[in-house]
Amino acid sequence: MKADEPTVYGDAAYGTGAFQSRLEDAGIVSGCKTQPPCAAGGRFPKDRFAIDLNAGTVTCPNEVVVPIRRSKDGGGTASFAGACAACPLRAECTSSPNGRTISVGPHEAALARARARQADPAWKADYRATRPKVERKLGHLMRRKHGGRRARVRGTRKVDADFSLLAAAVNLARLGVLGLRSTGVGGWTATA
Repeated sequence: MKADEPTVYGDAAYGTGAFQSRLEDAGIVSGCKTQPPCAAGGRFPKDRFAIDLNAGTVTCPNEVVVPIRRSKDGGGTASFAGACAACPLRAECTSSPNGRTISVGPHEAALARARARQADPAWKADYRATRPKVERKLGHLMRRKHGGRRARVRGTRKVDADFSLLAAAVNLARLGVLGLRSTGVGGWTATA
């Protein structure tokens, strides 16, 4: 990641396909972790299947290719029902009597790009160096007497304004700790 690029950091709660797509559309670099796919019982996870969005197909670990049946939201489903009955890898893939089904979400391409990015050692190093700072600042907001853990007012506008005020107070306190002083010529400097 380049220092001059706008970047958003977050844990896996922010690593959804919709959020990754939104960041890409806005030209913002994602420092949000995306969870790897998993499967129940230690079976083949979704990333063991080759998903070709351009061709509209999914290939299983046994090299069986099936089409993706598209849904209205842009996602779809690939069903291996007929191929699973005689498959030698069935026990490692599914326990369903109807065979394995792979769901393809509307933001599947963005998730794949995010997972590829986070496999890069440079991305991992940046994430490890930055994310703890973000989490620590959120922790500071939550531990205060009138912290962000509970709303003190009703209504989303009032809660948003209250939390913004809390964040501003925490930031001002931090600037005081850093020794922020006026330079006298319209600028500011930290003495600590």
